Amino acid sequence: MTANYNTVLDPVLKARLSKIKHVALDMDGTIYLGNTLFPFTLDFLKTLSDNGIGYSFLTNNPTRSVHDYLEKLAGMGISATEENMYTTSLAAIDYIKTHFPSARRLFLLGTPSMARQFGEAGFEECSDDPDDIPDVLVGSFDMTLTYSRLCRAAWWASQGVPYIATNPDKVCPTSERTVLVDCGSICKCIEHATGRKPDITLGKPDPTMLEGILHRHGLAPDEIAMAGDRIYTDIAMAHNAGAFGVLVLSGETTLETALAVKRESEKEKDPEFFPPDLIVRDIAELGELLLSCRNPTWTL
Repeated sequence: MTANYNTVLDPVLKARLSKIKHVALDMDGTIYLGNTLFPFTLDFLKTLSDNGIGYSFLTNNPTRSVHDYLEKLAGMGISATEENMYTTSLAAIDYIKTHFPSARRLFLLGTPSMARQFGEAGFEECSDDPDDIPDVLVGSFDMTLTYSRLCRAAWWASQGVPYIATNPDKVCPTSERTVLVDCGSICKCIEHATGRKPDITLGKPDPTMLEGILHRHGLAPDEIAMAGDRIYTDIAMAHNAGAFGVLVLSGETTLETALAVKRESEKEKDPEFFPPDLIVRDIAELGELLLSCRNPTWTL
């Protein structure tokens, strides 16, 4: 149980858990694995809803639009709306609207599904033409990328066009016998060719995604828990946003790795180490703890 992972669920930890009004959920490794829903996910989401705790799904993968992700969740039996979904595409849209309010035309390295998301937000996509000058260049995980468009993106980067990246991931995890080159590697190619890095890289561990959810629901940082299976993205983002970081052991990270990070952070006082505030077996256990801390008479 959790007490074994955290030595003891002390009063301070209980007090922090009792404040949680919203849970931000990583997807793969947290609510499902690959295309298989964990057997406890639906009960966990119902527990949150029944107890007045909101939830959102977060992903660093911008290749699908919100509509496409909602279709995937529906196929797994999860009923969700746009209010429950926050992707790096939405983070990029929010960032552009906030920091470049007059921007309308974008040069996108992204899938057609992602491009549709930007179109629905009121943006126009520039063509691969040196005379079709964009207001902003957006680098992303583009599985439809062509050499010509990569070169055009490098050109706009070299010309000083505002440049953002949707996520830092070097590769996208896959069980297939290939390497899925992700946004971070594509942007590294542009950097090697032009000497220019993105002005900002969104997605986990950048706090922008969580800040978007905080703003959307009117929450304070200590009222949201970020639950995910990766220390270097999910837990790091929680740390960067001042939120409560919950590591689940149902995906990538093992208990041994999590405890090693915790030991190193305590020993080295290294800001690059982001130990989770809480380690749980899975979100089912997180649900149990949230209930027990909201209702002191409820016991595990």
